[in-house]
This record gives sequence, C-alpha cells and structure tokens, in this order.
Amino acid sequence: MKSVAVLSGKGGVGKTFVAVNLAYAAKAAVYIDCDVEEPNGHLFFKPLNYYCEEVSVTIPEIAGDLCTGCRACVDFCQYNALAYAGNKIMVFDELCHYCGGCTLVCPVAAIHESSRTIGTLTRGSGNRVMVCSGTLNIGEANGIPIIKRLKRFSGLWDTTIIDCPPGSSCAVMESINDCDFCLLVTEPTTFGVHNMALVRELAELLGKPYAVLINKALPDEPIVREYCAQNNIPVIGEIPYNAELADLNSRGKIAALCNSEYQTLFAGLLQSICGGDA
Repeated sequence: MKSVAVLSGKGGVGKTFVAVNLAYAAKAAVYIDCDVEEPNGHLFFKPLNYYCEEVSVTIPEIAGDLCTGCRACVDFCQYNALAYAGNKIMVFDELCHYCGGCTLVCPVAAIHESSRTIGTLTRGSGNRVMVCSGTLNIGEANGIPIIKRLKRFSGLWDTTIIDCPPGSSCAVMESINDCDFCLLVTEPTTFGVHNMALVRELAELLGKPYAVLINKALPDEPIVREYCAQNNIPVIGEIPYNAELADLNSRGKIAALCNSEYQTLFAGLLQSICGGDA
C-alpha cells in the first residue's frame, strides 16, 4: 500500500486536479479530500451510494455552583480557550482543541463535557475510486477532528491519495503525518515557488520523502527547476500548460478518463512515486 499526500503552498496551482487524476489512474484507490473548508474532489468523481455522518467534538461546560475559581483549568489550557473573568470561568469554543485536559485537572469536578457537531463526513464510490470527503460547518475554526476521522479510510484499498488543504497549516500537518510520500504541486511563478518552499519545509520537518510536480509548466519559464536544482529538491515531472486540460478541469471532468494520453501521464507519475523513483 502506498499513501500519497498531494500538497500545494497556495490555492489554484492544480492540487485537486492532480490528486483526482492520480486516484483515477490508480484504478483501485481511496481518495480522501482533507480540504474540509472547501472540498471539491467529489465534483469530479460524482460518487454514488453516498453515506453521510455528523462529526462531533466534546467541549467543556462549567458548573458554576461547583467551581471554586482556582483557575487550574485556565492555567492548563495552552490554547487560551478558558479565562477567569467576573468571578467565573468563560469558555471560548472556537479556541478549544477538545483535549479534555481541563476536565482532568479540575480538583472539584466542576467541568463536564458536552457534544457539539462541527461538520460532516461523506463517502461513496465513483469511477473505481472510494471518495471520502469532510465538510467543516460555517463558523467553525478547527477542522482537524474531521481530518482525523477521514484518515481512518486510508489503506482500505491498494492506493490512498490524500488531497490536502492548501498552505502549511496545522490541518496540512495532520493530513500528511501518516502518509508515505508527499507530492508538492507548484506552478512556474515566483509566488508559487515561495509557497512550495514552505510545504517542502513541512515535509522535511515530518521526515517525509517528497518530490515536486510542476503544473502549468511553460517552456520559457525555468524558475521552479532552477530553484529545485539549487536546493537539491527532486522534480518528478511536469504537466505542460494546456487549454484542453484547463477546460476539462473547469467542467469537472477527470482528464485521465477523457483522454488516454493523460491516463498514461498520471499512471506513469503514480508508478514513479510508488516505485520509489522520486
């Protein structure tokens, strides 16, 4: 089994396009869309037999009649989700990381936990791929519990493709911490190279093997290859800028399904990754 996380330092470089086509080229794969703030991989696969479930977390509630104001919970919380003001403990749900530590350290058992729904998880099948997506409810700040639930489906089939959130946030770190390989998708622009360098640092921090894929490559724009050569970063391939690809992607079509040339391209790319040639 090979678990491949597809990352990009910024949005719009083609991360989902690459992840979707890799999953299709694998023929029997699990596609996990960890971009829970804006999942869109399912729009390409159009999965059937949809199953949907709510994702809930536990947040602290303070029993005011029991609380002595000792502030042990406030001192414990490293995320500042608790504060003591007006002779009572205040809870800031949006800062809570649901660790349960405040409940454990309270000396008078004045804290209990209640359940709150933060989003949904869906899965189905389409085009020989198991499609798993998570959606964070509007107004929620932390999608990591949904990502953790999504990752339980990793490894159910031979290949797992993880479509990560853009950037290098905690959500990206959670998405890749169990993967076997990181594919860094970038575009031949100064901004693209700058943000690619950030996710490269993240992959190195977690000790993950990685390589760069240049999307929308132009023959007269060597900025990515020059940067990678200077920093000993492996480049696994290029996808040339192509109006047909852009059109297919904009219409929610899987390029590898529509054109045998693209099927060969992504199958070869997947073979390079899984064969360790990167």
